[in-house]
Amino acid sequence: MARRSKKEKRLASRAVQLGFLLAILLLWYLATNFWGVNHLLLPNPVSVWQQFIDVVRSGAFWPDLRVTATEFAVAFVLATTSGTLVGYFVSRSRYLIKVFEPLLASIFSIPIILFLPLYVLFFGLGPASKIALGTTISFFPIALATIAGFGNVDRTLVTAARSMGASDFQLFRYVLFPAALPVIMGGLRIGFTIALLSILGSETIASLAGLGHHIVELAEDMEMARMFAYIVFVVAMVAVLNFAVSYAEAYGRRHQ
Repeated sequence: MARRSKKEKRLASRAVQLGFLLAILLLWYLATNFWGVNHLLLPNPVSVWQQFIDVVRSGAFWPDLRVTATEFAVAFVLATTSGTLVGYFVSRSRYLIKVFEPLLASIFSIPIILFLPLYVLFFGLGPASKIALGTTISFFPIALATIAGFGNVDRTLVTAARSMGASDFQLFRYVLFPAALPVIMGGLRIGFTIALLSILGSETIASLAGLGHHIVELAEDMEMARMFAYIVFVVAMVAVLNFAVSYAEAYGRRHQ
């Protein structure tokens, strides 16, 4: 009965979300067809849909998607590797936690995207500057989550494992890592989203290729319907990736 009630609540939530999306589309349609909104500012949703289908069918998005996906993948791997390593070693000492956790949190609160001109100056307009920026921004939530995950493991579990003769590797494998994993997964999800958004955002400001760069090019050429079609494509891509990451996080929590 409880399981059925939980399923009904989930379906009700999805229905509300779908209704909200349909309401937005309806308002968009009315605004462009009956309320006199200039199509140079907001194109007709039917035209956007036609352009979206053309983009998908023609495969015109592949070159830019390849650039953006490569930048994101490299940045996220670098941020995950460096963030988890730094977070783990900091978490091994209460003194280091007191010193570095507030420091990392303070730096994370700074809008690092403001330093994009410096990244471009050092790394150029190519993918390197986007990778460096994405790595820097997503490093902090991953490192902070790793510090919190390993630093807050119940000391009773550690003491019990040590008393039973557990080695350092066994302590990490069977006590520390399983206990810290849910928190680390949350940090990875945040870092994943931030890395993707920062790369897309930086591509719209200073770039030679990528989805963000192509959207800006279409805006400059006043191809508004196709520009919105690419925006819809990017939003759909981000939604699918976020769903996959959220599912992986939930799966990890259930099977830790």
